[in-house]
Amino acid sequence: MTDFSYQLYSSRNFGPLGDTLSMLAEVGYRGVEGYGALYADASKVAELQAKLDQSGLIMPTAHVGLDMIEDDAATVLALASDFGIQTVYCPFLTPDQRPTDAEGYAAFGRRLQEAGKPLKDAGLDFGWHNHDFEFVALPDGTIPMQVMLEAAPDLEWEADIAWVIKGGADPVEWIANNGTRISAVHVKDIAPAGEATYEDGWADVGHGTVDWPGLMTALRNTPAKHFVMEHDNPSDDVRFARRSLEAAKTY
Repeated sequence: MTDFSYQLYSSRNFGPLGDTLSMLAEVGYRGVEGYGALYADASKVAELQAKLDQSGLIMPTAHVGLDMIEDDAATVLALASDFGIQTVYCPFLTPDQRPTDAEGYAAFGRRLQEAGKPLKDAGLDFGWHNHDFEFVALPDGTIPMQVMLEAAPDLEWEADIAWVIKGGADPVEWIANNGTRISAVHVKDIAPAGEATYEDGWADVGHGTVDWPGLMTALRNTPAKHFVMEHDNPSDDVRFARRSLEAAKTY
């Protein structure tokens, strides 16, 4: 049976952290995935640790910005030790930082490979979490994500399937061709065109257009250990958390 985790970014606009964690435990989650704002300073780290302990939830994966990974690996390693984090994923590259050609993305892949060395040397796993831009063809026809993976052979991949689709790519094909690199998955759904505009076009898992039953079958044949629920802008995070977990458990 698959254990489903929850990306806490989904609940960033809602109640106090302790209430969110209690809700997730009550709904049936065993783990969560952290993001940068939750460990921005020592007081936030202490709060997160205390609230996780109170809820009984674990945090096996975390998103950490590339600047922090490169500039302060010691703090990242301390966070991993404090929270029992097994895998760190670099989550994003702002538009102004994105390369414009294949060599630029190859260089970025090598940069990620180098950035992850201190973490891997300490026994952690390290990977990249995608959005849509990595799947949009460059002027010469190359796909940034493929270039990055080839340039960084040790880099793991947290596959955000809905963003793969938003980028115009076929997730089934990517799982077939690059599934050995997938160590975690963001389980996210897309509303039918023109619907849920107040939620930026996303949907609760199992209530959108993504073929999650078929994709879960394919993803279970990859090394993926963590399946993380995410919704970028839910209007009701309790509804999202509950309905998504109920649906995903049937796949």
